[in-house]
Amino acid sequence: MVTGPGVHSPAEGDPVTRQNDLELVVAVEPTVERLMAEHRERREHWYAHEYVPWEQGRSYIAEPWEESQASLSPEVRTSLVLNLLTEDNLPYYHAEIASHMPEGSALERWTHLWTAEEAQHSIALRSYLLTSRNCDPKALEDDRLATMEEGHHTGRNDIPALFVYTSAQELATRVSHRNAGVLADDEVAYRIMARIAADENHHFLFYRGVAAALLEQEPETMLEAVQRVFSNFTMPGTVIPGFVRRAVEMARAGVYNLRIHHDKVLLPLLRDWGIEHLTGLNVKAQELQEKVMAIPAQVMRKAEVFERRMGMASA
Repeated sequence: MVTGPGVHSPAEGDPVTRQNDLELVVAVEPTVERLMAEHRERREHWYAHEYVPWEQGRSYIAEPWEESQASLSPEVRTSLVLNLLTEDNLPYYHAEIASHMPEGSALERWTHLWTAEEAQHSIALRSYLLTSRNCDPKALEDDRLATMEEGHHTGRNDIPALFVYTSAQELATRVSHRNAGVLADDEVAYRIMARIAADENHHFLFYRGVAAALLEQEPETMLEAVQRVFSNFTMPGTVIPGFVRRAVEMARAGVYNLRIHHDKVLLPLLRDWGIEHLTGLNVKAQELQEKVMAIPAQVMRKAEVFERRMGMASA
């Protein structure tokens, strides 16, 4: 899991920022409608209850939880619980994203659809973990309460940064969920995480497409947003109790770490958006383009430092 300082942008109430956002939303409305239609046609609706091993369920009152009952490795259990607690904070993500969407716009309708689909993820994950006894149910509930009491705010208060962030975050979540499922060595866990990862990929395709449309409309503005977000990218789970310890455990297990972030998120997005090959830019935009293209090397250096430290710690 990637960590770093928060990213701050103009205040939400800044009238100039809000006006620019409204203009951008109007400009990309046809693209949003098309991407949403493609999403509805592409994504297969699914039912969480069909994936959960209900037959394994037992009373936690009659038979209190003990770690010896768990069938997954500690690293995989940590990954699934951290991913679940991240999904639990959906109300805060919705509130932040929805605050930018004009009433009646296609983006407002998309946000409602996205929220409805995302809500299944926590339902499926929690049901699996509880029925399979792969988590401490009391600790899970305590962490959920603490996480949601803390809230969540990315600090990305403008449309360009919001769509850069959601593009990267959805892709990163897809990678993390899929890797956790593969490492689980459990058919049910694999199927659930693969299903959730597929959803995240559908959402990623939408956000990536909107960001590409915004880049075409306002290349300088979007390059600044890419530079700002990618330089200080954090996953939306830093408020979870014990986040750093859990993130390091996931990184060492190969679920999500800086190298994966570099290979599977940064490079693909820069390639898909064609950042390196943008032409016709003014001087400021060209400078931003150079800064953006330098970010992957910076992240890789951090990845190598982390890997050396982890090697020393395990030696």
